[in-house]
Amino acid sequence: MTQDMALRGAPRGGFLDRERIVAEPGFNRWLVPPAALAVHLCIGMAYGFSVFWLPLSRAIGVSEARACPDMTLLGALVTTTCDWRVSDLVWMYTLFFVFLGAAAAIFGGWLERAGPRKAGLVSTLCWCGGMAVSAFGIYTHQLWIMWLGSGVIGGIGLGLGYISPVSTLIKWFPDRRGMATGMAIMGFGGGAMIGSPLANILMNHFKTPDSVGVWQTFLTLAVVYALFMLAGSLGYRVPPQNWRPEGWTPPAGTTKMIAAGNVALSDAHKTPQFWLLWSALCLNVSASIGIIGVAAPMIQELFGGALFGEPGVAFTAFDDAQRSAAAAVAGGFVGLISLFNIGGRFAWASLSDRLGRKATYAIFFALGTALYLAAPTLAASQALFLFVAAFCIIASMYGGGFATIPAYLADIFGTQYVGAIHGRLLTAWSTAGVLGPLIVAYLRDAQIAAGVPRTEVYDTIFYVLAALLVAGFAANLLVRPLAAKWFMAETGTGPAAATGTPVSGGSYGIGKGGFTPAAALAWTAIGLPIAWGVWTTLSKALVLFQ
Repeated sequence: MTQDMALRGAPRGGFLDRERIVAEPGFNRWLVPPAALAVHLCIGMAYGFSVFWLPLSRAIGVSEARACPDMTLLGALVTTTCDWRVSDLVWMYTLFFVFLGAAAAIFGGWLERAGPRKAGLVSTLCWCGGMAVSAFGIYTHQLWIMWLGSGVIGGIGLGLGYISPVSTLIKWFPDRRGMATGMAIMGFGGGAMIGSPLANILMNHFKTPDSVGVWQTFLTLAVVYALFMLAGSLGYRVPPQNWRPEGWTPPAGTTKMIAAGNVALSDAHKTPQFWLLWSALCLNVSASIGIIGVAAPMIQELFGGALFGEPGVAFTAFDDAQRSAAAAVAGGFVGLISLFNIGGRFAWASLSDRLGRKATYAIFFALGTALYLAAPTLAASQALFLFVAAFCIIASMYGGGFATIPAYLADIFGTQYVGAIHGRLLTAWSTAGVLGPLIVAYLRDAQIAAGVPRTEVYDTIFYVLAALLVAGFAANLLVRPLAAKWFMAETGTGPAAATGTPVSGGSYGIGKGGFTPAAALAWTAIGLPIAWGVWTTLSKALVLFQ
């Protein structure tokens, strides 16, 4: 029996089973990235939830917050008569990324067995269902229901939705692992770029004299996201075991730190390489996520009236009109950071295919250190353009670190269990999501309390973040290829052998086609909302240069 006949005649499982989505001859691999982007663009709205905080802080008062000054966080969870504070609402961010990391670590092994279709559909149910639960929490004014809906249930959906496309694309693009992971993770970074302005449009449409329009917006987004995520999840296909693109030969040996075999999930975390990469990701994210989170107040405090043509005016002396003008410029700065965060995910990950993953991470740490050390001088000299450029580059490397790490893992541990290993490594993100903002917030508050001028408040922060990157550089430098003892014997079994009839290293007509009409239609469906989000963000960022 020929390989083509074996593939076509392989036993098929249930509709949601991995066996059901193994590609057959004639399938075009360029149909998979739009499916991955459809999922990531939706769950990426987690980054854009800040658009809801101010409206939700006056959900009862509508035009003005009904404040209760003595309310505790526990009281905020159950109150029905007082408006929530922004500080109560932003706990959602912590819940998002804690449960993202936990879900990715816990369910990564199940994902490899179950396949991306089943994982994507569970992610859809959790993320969109969580938004619907949150809408009910907003309607009844119960913060604990919001935390449960979007924070816990939605966070689990984030974890499953985040790793399922990454694992799938690495297997489809062994010849361009960095580009593949960059495409998927670019979508996660771009979710807020589309979702935030869309949420603003919807809230303005639904608001009334008695409602800020947020619960209706949550329900609408849940429906829209469910449609996109369902289409993406159902569009997933996986290649047969040992499939390779036509004309491509795997690199021989480990001369470029690319493993020739696969490491079992149960062994990956026993290696020093896993923990060195965990440390590298954690330190790279910690050094960026906190400062990006305070980007808007930072640029206003450091540059004051220089943002709107009055360089002699300090931030603390702004009147209402100046405060509004500075906020507009700061919004443009945040928009630029968002764009570079997104673009860096694809650009750096793709570049890593040429430079190698270790060299790419070395650039992140070395260049990032230099930029942080230069930042106090740039701020003191009021070099606004150079300061903005420096932080745009830092944001690009923040995004690039996320996009490059799955390919780095595939290089070191092989592709068979990379999704599950990646899931466990994402606990580094959860750790950094707490550590980075905590470092920045503590140091900023301590500097202000000590009476340090606002134009110098961030100097110490920049130096501490540079030190984190130096530690990350050392961790990355220590990464070496794995010893042969860690690799499994290749038996043709496991999650990759989904058909029961593994192919022996050929293309067999799978993966060919390029941008056929079907692929062009899929890319257009994804490209249009991305283009709208880029245009909307750029139009706001132009304020910086006016």
